[in-house]
Amino acid sequence: RPWTNKMPKPLLPMLDISLLERVVEGVPNHLIDEVVVAGGYKVEMIEEYFKQADVDFDVRIVHENKPLGTGGALGNCNDVVSGRFACFNGDIISSLQIEPLLELHKRNGGVGSLALWEVEDPTRFGIVGLDDDSRITQFKEKPKPEEVFSNLINAGSYIFEDDIFDYMPKGKHSIEREVFPGLAEEKLLNGQKFEGYFLDAGTPSAWSDAVHRCIEENRFRRGIVNGSSWYGSTVNQFSSKVTESMIEADVEVSNSQIHRSTLLKGTVVGKDSVIESSLIGEHVSIGSNVHLQDVVVDHGSVLPNKTTQVGGQWPRTE
Repeated sequence: RPWTNKMPKPLLPMLDISLLERVVEGVPNHLIDEVVVAGGYKVEMIEEYFKQADVDFDVRIVHENKPLGTGGALGNCNDVVSGRFACFNGDIISSLQIEPLLELHKRNGGVGSLALWEVEDPTRFGIVGLDDDSRITQFKEKPKPEEVFSNLINAGSYIFEDDIFDYMPKGKHSIEREVFPGLAEEKLLNGQKFEGYFLDAGTPSAWSDAVHRCIEENRFRRGIVNGSSWYGSTVNQFSSKVTESMIEADVEVSNSQIHRSTLLKGTVVGKDSVIESSLIGEHVSIGSNVHLQDVVVDHGSVLPNKTTQVGGQWPRTE
């Protein structure tokens, strides 16, 4: 927030395509029959977007009338998903190639296979124990430091059989807390570590990290790269310094510094301003001598000259 006050997170632009398209682009087209989106917030906008989007797959929206948690959201798709399917958390940007995980799943069998990532501090994630045959023997969501038994975490990308629905309670629940531990005890889950990068774009700082990584990895088909930044079209920079940033079309920046930030379409930045690690919405007017650091600016905002803010949102919230 506040970007998602007017637009659901799956439609936020990650360079030249939406975040949802970015999440599923790692799956080869020949493996995709249909993309099913489990959601409740502004799903009508998602439906309308994909009616007109140039994508190679059909999109079906499964509505949530109320929040159902990670498990309930998946369980709500029971009637429209059959056989073997891939499942992704909606804001994960990674280097995962799904085919090796699929091959492991075919070889080992079971109900599901999880992509795994290694971290130094796993206490914010779900951790797994893995045997020599790549079967998961333990699963613990967000362990306390004294409960940590592994540095391999659940990377939010899965291959499931539709048998998974037989192990899920009805209604709202957490698949990580209420389903995976039991399946791990029965050795019905597999796990495979991958290399490269893994980013959860669910926070402003992580969003900037994901944008920068997508630029570095050339994960775009439209737009241009100048230095370390991506531009949706030619931008009037007027002697500005722009680094590690995403700049959409119809943006003007006058003799200012932009670093590791995202400026959406139609935004104008006055002279001698500094914008660092910030997310600037559509059609924002930023005055001169403005300094923003770690700020999320809502669409259509007007920031007067000499505004200074570190952290939080604009307009400021009480």
